[in-house]
Amino acid sequence: MTDVIRMTAAEVAAKIHAGELSAVEVTQAHLDRIAKVDDQIKAFLHVDAEGALETARKVDADIAAGKAPASPLAGVPLALKDVLTTEGVPTTCGSKTLEGWIPPYDSTVRRRLREADVVVLGKTNMDEFAMGSSTENSAFGPTHNPWDTTRVPGGSGGGSSASLAAFEAPLAIGTDTGGSIRQPAAVTGTVGVKPTYGSVSRYGLVAFSSSLDQAGPCARTVLDAALLHEIIAGHDPLDSTSINQPVPPVVEAAKQGMSGDLSGVRVGVVTEFQGEGYQPGVLRSFEAAVQQLRDLGAEIVEVSCPNFRYALPAYYLINPSECSSNLARFDAMRYGLRVGDDGTRSAEEVMSLSREAGFGAEVKRRIMIGTYALSAGYYDAYYGSAQKVRTLIIRDFEAAYQQVDVLVSPTTPTTAFKIGERIDDPMAMYVADLCTIPANLAGNAALSVPSGLSDDDGLPVGLQVMAPALADDRMYRVAAAYEQARDAAAGRTVLDQIPEL
Repeated sequence: MTDVIRMTAAEVAAKIHAGELSAVEVTQAHLDRIAKVDDQIKAFLHVDAEGALETARKVDADIAAGKAPASPLAGVPLALKDVLTTEGVPTTCGSKTLEGWIPPYDSTVRRRLREADVVVLGKTNMDEFAMGSSTENSAFGPTHNPWDTTRVPGGSGGGSSASLAAFEAPLAIGTDTGGSIRQPAAVTGTVGVKPTYGSVSRYGLVAFSSSLDQAGPCARTVLDAALLHEIIAGHDPLDSTSINQPVPPVVEAAKQGMSGDLSGVRVGVVTEFQGEGYQPGVLRSFEAAVQQLRDLGAEIVEVSCPNFRYALPAYYLINPSECSSNLARFDAMRYGLRVGDDGTRSAEEVMSLSREAGFGAEVKRRIMIGTYALSAGYYDAYYGSAQKVRTLIIRDFEAAYQQVDVLVSPTTPTTAFKIGERIDDPMAMYVADLCTIPANLAGNAALSVPSGLSDDDGLPVGLQVMAPALADDRMYRVAAAYEQARDAAAGRTVLDQIPEL
């Protein structure tokens, strides 16, 4: 079954639905792959083999009975980031605080996957409470990049992206607060999508920064990501921030892009996301990608978004402030880790001891920054000012989209860095999300598609494609066209070049 694990999700689904493969065979092949390589990669925190095979058996029984598949991806395996609640399955958010917690309910994303008969293999590793850019902040140890196991797979959703690159799953779900889907996708040679904010339900997504968090699809091809996008997206009355609008036709757009014609599409190159601080190989890869878009018929326009340079500091005030508020619920009183409850201590002492023991250094750092930024006398100077910058960034996007249909940039300034290289330098770590943060602040759609390998070090590089809110289909069209042209020019896909584990 070696060939099965290298198929795209669309190919796997077609063979299962045609009766050429059984869902059980496909699921078992991926479970076997996890057993073989995950000791090296550590992409998974929990593997739910029994639950996965149960779903697979249901799909096979339905097909045998002549029933139509529940969705275009029925029977296809998927890895789920451990920040989305799953009934009866542990959800830890990569934190000791929630170690062993088994939610009594499903997140909306998980429910929609269940209804679509997508086979969930298990829960993937992540930076604690999604705070980080390397998956080194997990309380359960780092995930390793399949391209070079001495390097990070990005973060916070490094487990999901690494599972794709290691062929442990053809699909995954991540969440993106400031780049946590796109940045790992870029450094692992996979596809990662941050949909328009509010277009995928946040119900059951353990909140980190509520105005920024967004679940989205991860895959090995743009079409596979689009197929998954249409399953998980859509209005949800359980989420007060959910948008009651039709899901953009992303699958249709991806298929249109695969025709290879971008005539009439205006592509804006963000001038602020180039130059000093960017790895030379990343910039060369980006320039080559822009030329391929031009060759496909797109009109290339230089676009300046001057306030993007303030996105990083604004984000690191808004994000910790919302983190401070959201993580106050982890108080050791209702569920989760409880330390020091020996009958002699007050509730406040138990709470303090539990939070000290349960939270890692990065989570504590952000809670303290956020609490300070929200405190009396500092709110307007810090949090209030950051929200004003956010408005300026939104206006930059609005002005840019009056000139162009999509914007492009490198996804990250560098390729994957060594494990441990930046762990003691938070500022160096934060810069990994330099290009991805503006789209989160504005709530717009953005994705990362592989743009080959850097000629500096032979590691994957990502092309970021951004689109206006609820125009997610635009970026899928451009990314699919580019992906096809990239593979045709190279004579192989990016992941065809990954070292064997």
